[in-house]
This record gives sequence, C-alpha cells and structure tokens, in this order.
Amino acid sequence: MLDLFPSRNASPFGRRLKRERGAKIPVTVVTGFLGAGKTTLLKRFLSSPEGQGTAVIVNEFGAVGIDDVLVRDSADETVLLGNGCVCCITRTDLQAALRRLVFDRERGTVPPFGRVVIETSGLADPGPILQTFSTDRALGGEFHIDVVLTVVDAVTGVASLDSAAEARKQVILADRLVISKTDLADTSAVQSLKQRLQQLNPRASIEIAVSGALDPQRVVEPAAGERSGFVAEATHSDGVTSFVIQHDKPMEWLSFARSMETLIALRGADLLRVKGILNVAGCQGPVVVQYVQHLAHPPVELENWSDQNRASRIVFITRNIAERDVKALFGAVLALAGK
Repeated sequence: MLDLFPSRNASPFGRRLKRERGAKIPVTVVTGFLGAGKTTLLKRFLSSPEGQGTAVIVNEFGAVGIDDVLVRDSADETVLLGNGCVCCITRTDLQAALRRLVFDRERGTVPPFGRVVIETSGLADPGPILQTFSTDRALGGEFHIDVVLTVVDAVTGVASLDSAAEARKQVILADRLVISKTDLADTSAVQSLKQRLQQLNPRASIEIAVSGALDPQRVVEPAAGERSGFVAEATHSDGVTSFVIQHDKPMEWLSFARSMETLIALRGADLLRVKGILNVAGCQGPVVVQYVQHLAHPPVELENWSDQNRASRIVFITRNIAERDVKALFGAVLALAGK
C-alpha cells in the first residue's frame, strides 16, 4: 500500500507517530454556503496571534481561484485545491495537499506550522472530508479535526437554507455555527436565522461575527462532544454552474459597475456568488469585488498585486444563467460606453 507520509522512520505498517495521540496536528474545517463570509473570517483569524503558524488549504468551485489570492499573504502556507468541490472530486487532492505540507515542513521548504485550516467551497458537503480523516490511517495518524465551523450569512442565510441542500448539510455537520453580516441585517432577521439553525443543529453553539470579527479562540477551540453522524454526499442543486470572465487589459470601473447593476436587476436571485479581482484603470492594486444575489459588497482596493498576473478574473456561480449571456451583457455595455 502507498504510504501517504513516506519517511525514513516508517514501519511496514505505516509511519511511526512522532507525537502522542493527543498531540496530532489540529485541523479546523471552515465551511458555509456561497458568500457567507468564510474568507473574511479566515483573514481576520490569520492576522491574529492565534492564527500564527497556520497552514491553509483553500478549495473553490470554479476554474480560477480567487480566495487563495486573498488569504495567501496572511497564511504561512496556502494550498489551492483544483476545480470542483471537496465533496465531489477532490478527496484525493486533499490527501495529496496534506501529504505535501507535512513532507515540505520536514524538508524545511515551508515555514513550520502547528495547525491546518481547510476552507471548503461554498457548495461542499463537509461529510466526505470528515470521512477522509476517519478512514485514512495515515491522515488519522498525523492530523485530528478539532472543530467544524460553519459560517451562515444573516442577510441571505434563511433563503439559502430553504433552497439548498448543501447549506443545510453544512449546518447539520457543524460543531460551531457563526452568523456573519449581522451589521447588514435587522434584529428580527438574525433572530429568525438563529431559530432555524437551532432547529437544524441544536447541538452546535452559535457565535456572532461582525465584519468577520470573531474571537480567534472560537476558530481553534476544540468542539465538545461527539460530531453528528455523516450525511450522504450533497447533490448540487439543479442548474448551478460556475464560469469565469477574464480581461487582460485594465477595466473601466463604470462599465463594470453598470453591467453588474443590470445583471442584478434582471437575475439577482440566481447570482449565488460573484467574486473577482479587477485590474481597474487608475488603480495601483487589484480591486476585490463580491456579490451575493442582490447584495453588493463595497469594492476594496488592495495595496499590491500578489503575483505578476494582472488580468481581471471574475468568478460567477449562478443558477440557470448562461455564461454566453453574461459575456454578451458585458460586451454590450462596453460597446455602448465606447470602450
């Protein structure tokens, strides 16, 4: 059998553990539906003293990664898993990523780390991830999942729970629930969401995060009690698709904004998630844009580009919206603007 963690100290029955059973590398799984605020919470955690020495594995549903660019500067080591959800096609990728982290740490090619955070795709069912750690002897000997933390958006959370089986499974399997964007929702909406979460998972504690701010200890503190039984893998909602729009040249902000305003007005309910990094004319650094259904987050310009790729990349996760129609809309607006 292939040993996932080859070492000079390996025995015929697998690698010998260097740490006692209770001293394995702790793992936090951060999950939550599309646009819930996982990356914002993770960046806040990584900038705290508790977040130092953390390796991050980011999984995204889409051909181009955006979230890993946003967290790369904050993490000691970031690994981006390939296209698709962990629940569908990337269990092997997850194993390989963890194997590589440990191997590179032993060789000294990555900074020392004492914790791993896995940020899942918004469409991922955490169940298969938990199964991987419990059934893979090599992973189980090296890592231990301390907590599954699910982020739920106070603005669109109830609607997502009503319409998406993935969102419900993320809540059901959570050890700890975090309600985000409470500063954008009224008190009654937050209370209704709390009640719904308690119905789905009465065992999990519920935390409140404002603008991604959460006590860092709540991200890493081990969960009490036993985790819920595994739920069958999620079947993605009908019509959910992902595509990318890219522009090599700097974009005019007004043209982009007008295109998104039109798309939101016509099909806002079916824009499950739009997230991108734009090269905007006149801006020194990349501009991060995020949309969740009818909710547009304020654009943020970063200080510098993290690599040499200056192309604008916009990832769309939509329901029953064709890529060609979105590209045609953007093209029409640019043409009318004379750009």
